[in-house]
Amino acid sequence: MTREEARRRAKELVGQMTVEERASQLRYDAPAIERLGVPAYNWWGEALHGVARAGVATSFPQAIAMAATFDTELLRKAGDVAATEGRAKYNAYSSEDDRDIYKGLTFWSPNVNIFRDPRWGRGQETYGEDPYLTSRLGVAYVEGLQGDDDVLKSAACAKHFAVHSGPEAVRHEFNASATKKDMAETYLPAFKACVQEAGVEAVMGAYNRTNGEPCCGSKTLMQDILRGEWKFEGHYVSDCWAIKDFHEKHLVTHTMEESAALALKTGCDINCGVTYLYLLKALEQGLVTEEEITEAAVRAFTARYLLGLFDGSKYDEIPYDKVECEEHLEVAQQLARESVVLLKNDGVLPLRDVAGKTIGVIGPNANSREALVGNYHGTSSRYITVLEGIQDKVGHNGRVLYSEGSHLFKDRVENLAWENDRIAEAVTVAKHSDVVVLCVGLNETLEGEEGDTGNSYASGDKADLLLPEPQRKLMEAVFAVGKPVVVCLMAGSAIDLSEAQEKAAAVLQLWYPGARGGKAVADILFGECSPSGKLPVTFYRSLDELPAFEDYSMRGRTYRYMEQEALYPFGYGLTYGDVQVEHAKVISKDVKSGDVTVHVAVKNAGDTATGDVIQIYVKDQKSPHAVPNHSLCAFERVYLEAGESREIDLVVRSNAFLVVDEEGTFVPGSGSYVLYVGIGQPDQRTAALTGKKCAEIVVG
Repeated sequence: MTREEARRRAKELVGQMTVEERASQLRYDAPAIERLGVPAYNWWGEALHGVARAGVATSFPQAIAMAATFDTELLRKAGDVAATEGRAKYNAYSSEDDRDIYKGLTFWSPNVNIFRDPRWGRGQETYGEDPYLTSRLGVAYVEGLQGDDDVLKSAACAKHFAVHSGPEAVRHEFNASATKKDMAETYLPAFKACVQEAGVEAVMGAYNRTNGEPCCGSKTLMQDILRGEWKFEGHYVSDCWAIKDFHEKHLVTHTMEESAALALKTGCDINCGVTYLYLLKALEQGLVTEEEITEAAVRAFTARYLLGLFDGSKYDEIPYDKVECEEHLEVAQQLARESVVLLKNDGVLPLRDVAGKTIGVIGPNANSREALVGNYHGTSSRYITVLEGIQDKVGHNGRVLYSEGSHLFKDRVENLAWENDRIAEAVTVAKHSDVVVLCVGLNETLEGEEGDTGNSYASGDKADLLLPEPQRKLMEAVFAVGKPVVVCLMAGSAIDLSEAQEKAAAVLQLWYPGARGGKAVADILFGECSPSGKLPVTFYRSLDELPAFEDYSMRGRTYRYMEQEALYPFGYGLTYGDVQVEHAKVISKDVKSGDVTVHVAVKNAGDTATGDVIQIYVKDQKSPHAVPNHSLCAFERVYLEAGESREIDLVVRSNAFLVVDEEGTFVPGSGSYVLYVGIGQPDQRTAALTGKKCAEIVVG
């Protein structure tokens, strides 16, 4: 069904409703209208990394981990799996007349905000700090969720529009000030791509204000940019209870009625919250018109028709046994394997010969289910922690010793014990081991969304980049034993790993690898596959080099603007192989589109098969409007057997050669560019860590 046909059908149906019925359908928990055969529908669904909060579902690695794969096709598959399982659940639940929250087909994912500051607790939900990477992965996930049929398989939602990335504690009252240049150059490109390239059905507004306007009632964002400049035709939904912030926190209105009116008149169609319960009073007071209520209802029902919820579709036949099936679990495992980033390896990895050896597994995240799943997760029928993955892999060939080592953040595990009550055990395990796997990090109780149940720090943000003190003491004690230590960080953001970089034999970034992620981690530790993930965020050395958290200027933030040297740069990640870019050249330029095709010869000079990510960065050498450093403009994941050579073509889009002026306008660059082609950034730190430099191509 085309959008035009769906809208026509929606107008016919809405035309039969009373104004009271139309207004009722703008709530996220829209009630049934039995006389018209309209069932109840709850718009609130989650599928950030698999269907969430609706029972059992395939559990993918957290979004930031999926970003580390740099694998658009795999993210498209993950989106399709989530849509398939969402349909299977919807079919089963609705047949039981269960139309509860989280059980619909409108998924409020993906989160394409820019992870501009490592303190942000919700950064784990994003695809990292780079607008190009976020755009490509966001488009892929939306396409996977929505499918390529005339009927939407599910409806995706790009959130949180816009300029939203903390602090969580003040998000309900905060005004994010961003220049027109930063808006166009960094904060908006991923949303634009999701709208114009992927046809995302929904956009969700953020809690904060942007340049003085609340994001769920912003003429600039919602009317001028989204529906005006970008020609968005889908529906707009508020973040949950964000509209009441208009009068309670932002103080741009005075009453519930005024807040509801501002949101509706600006173009917010669905209210997650209760403020639209006051729409009829707003209508009585002359603050909104019946036509405005009608238009929002038409947009809402257009989405329901596009989903085939009234006419049926082939998706109605998807059976419940698709949920957590073997095919879907394998996609999750592949994502987990590709997401792990090897940050350091002095040769201790992989652990190939374990016969008769003892492996010590230590740390509060080693046997933690919470550290597998991140936030906004579903339920798994089985969890495989890192400890369990190692135990399963070692079997009877060797011995695995375990110690929790410390509490995640408290100074003792047992309340009546002395401080650091598990360190003696951890030291003992280390002394009796040939190699130690030390699992440290965070979980959703230490980083996440403001107000999340059990969030140990009320805001959900991190105060600094350090591991909690008990874990730092644990790490120091284990290092002091003198055995080879493999540090495995499980976290959704950058952590200060300078001590691990100095003292550990190897360092792995595991992120939150999914409910059964321990199996994938063990596959990598024992060499059944090579790590091949790349960092989608910069790991800074300290907060000293970053601006204040509340400062939304991009100056000094992320790899494109930073002035200091990173501990681990964006785009960095080692493998067990040795992938090299042997040469690269421009082979064509599309005169009509302006796209440039780069031919790249790559070789795995190592003795281990591996995946890797070929990356191209562009640097405008002369334009005063160019970003200070360089920008990712193309990438492709490759898999090479030991000794294998391959030639691939990557397309650099024409907009990579544009720059953004102070008015936020994309204008032609200087015409003098350098393209850098390699397995990471063209910065000195990446070269020092990898021993490789990018190939350079002068263009123009």
